[in-house]
Amino acid sequence: MKKFLLAVASVVLGTASVQAADLAAQYTKAPMMAPAYNWTGFYVGGNVGGQWGNSDPSTSTVFSPTGYFSTSSVPAINAVGAQGVNSSSVTGGFTAGYNWQVNHAVLGLEGDINYFGFKGSASGSAVYPCCAPTGFTVSSSVSADWLATIRGRIGFLAAPTWLLYATGGAAIAEVKGNFNFTDTFAAATESAVIRDTRVGWTMGAGTEYAFGGGWSLKAEYLYVDLGRASATSTNLVAGAAPFPSNVYTHSVDLKSNIVRVGVNYKFGGPVVARY
Repeated sequence: MKKFLLAVASVVLGTASVQAADLAAQYTKAPMMAPAYNWTGFYVGGNVGGQWGNSDPSTSTVFSPTGYFSTSSVPAINAVGAQGVNSSSVTGGFTAGYNWQVNHAVLGLEGDINYFGFKGSASGSAVYPCCAPTGFTVSSSVSADWLATIRGRIGFLAAPTWLLYATGGAAIAEVKGNFNFTDTFAAATESAVIRDTRVGWTMGAGTEYAFGGGWSLKAEYLYVDLGRASATSTNLVAGAAPFPSNVYTHSVDLKSNIVRVGVNYKFGGPVVARY
């Protein structure tokens, strides 16, 4: 009986040892997670959107004892010459830049050039206070065909592939203004043209979402202020007589709001594995 019990105990203990050895030899490696997106790198892209803006072109002149105008005419001309122009249009163009990701912050430098499409005109008339019913007309037009910006970007990651950012820098455009003055007193005429490549400023904010393979989608808002450009003229002529002492001053400014969406492609850049 004792021999039988010892035999049974040996079999049970041996089986338990084998099962323990089998359990000790089995293990499962933790799965490797997908690589985390990294924003560092050079990128290019395109954008399309719309702009709506305004300009305040101005025409004014001065009184001269040897000039064409009476003292009461000059304030009337200057009042009518203070005009306003509104413009809205589709915009679109190309973008290039570079990002540096530092932990959850992303710093960048971006430039773009776009079709701007700002264009508008205004006209006003009044009766000469001295000489009714004769009067005058002041007309002006403003346009800017293209717009370029060079901006810094600073943002933070709401998620590894979702960037929120603020942006600001220089805005550049060729602003064009055309001005004309005519009257019915003696068929007087005056005109001037402004062509000025303006360097102003821009600021705004946006969001960008990376969806794989280096591609990302973005949406952003920019406010643009190109400042004011001025020019003078002394070409007032009434009939065949010139009146250079009646100096005209013309000026034009331009401000615009831009909302646009775009797609970017990033070249290379490090990928950090997550476990």
